[in-house]
Amino acid sequence: MHTSPLKVVTIVGETVLAEHLHQDLRRLGATGWTQTDALGEGSRGMRAKTLRGDNMRLEVVVSPEVADAILERLAQEYFPNYALVAWVADVQVVRGEKYR
Repeated sequence: MHTSPLKVVTIVGETVLAEHLHQDLRRLGATGWTQTDALGEGSRGMRAKTLRGDNMRLEVVVSPEVADAILERLAQEYFPNYALVAWVADVQVVRGEKYR
């Protein structure tokens, strides 16, 4: 089966940022994303249950150029101001034309 080499950008952060992130992803060239609830623990420990809001995980499959643009936007706008992490990985996608 034919696959296309693309990138998956994964963003984990506060759910209250979702709509802002969705708008940025669209503007930067993403054709869609998947958002799920997230629970975990990092270098600062587990998020306190007394804090309002939940965490989410956004995954978006994009070209390398769009992945770079997304990471740059996150670095400029989100990383300095919010508890947010992101990473990028290579993927082989069936029906890759849907993501361009």
